[in-house]
Amino acid sequence: MARIIAIDYGRKRTGIAVTDELKLIATGLQAVETRKLFDFLKKYCSENQVEIILLGEPKRLNNQTTHITKEVYQVAENLQKVFPGIRVILSDERFTSKIATREIAAMGLKKAHRREKKLTDIVSAVILLQEYLNAQKP
Repeated sequence: MARIIAIDYGRKRTGIAVTDELKLIATGLQAVETRKLFDFLKKYCSENQVEIILLGEPKRLNNQTTHITKEVYQVAENLQKVFPGIRVILSDERFTSKIATREIAAMGLKKAHRREKKLTDIVSAVILLQEYLNAQKP
């Protein structure tokens, strides 16, 4: 069965999460340097069946675009070109970083670990993916 990948895109680093084959649970995969994102995805998609790439769409509270929104739209277009057999879906990512920061703090990790941006990127991708999965349930 095919998986769903979620991407929390950033200019320097991108968080990636993936579902299990039954598409029930979102799990953090890793954070990659953004310049290596497509190489990572090509390798992952060659080894795993992927049905959907869920890309976080940055928006402000008032639904306006942010400084990185145009870049994310370009990434979405490029994903569709590179992976024509995989559906690319944009999903509102407002609050994912704040929720991720709160969840990381609730885990009881030491302050040094909580400050690791990579962890926040991965947890943000997990939250984005889990919210998508929850919205798909009847």
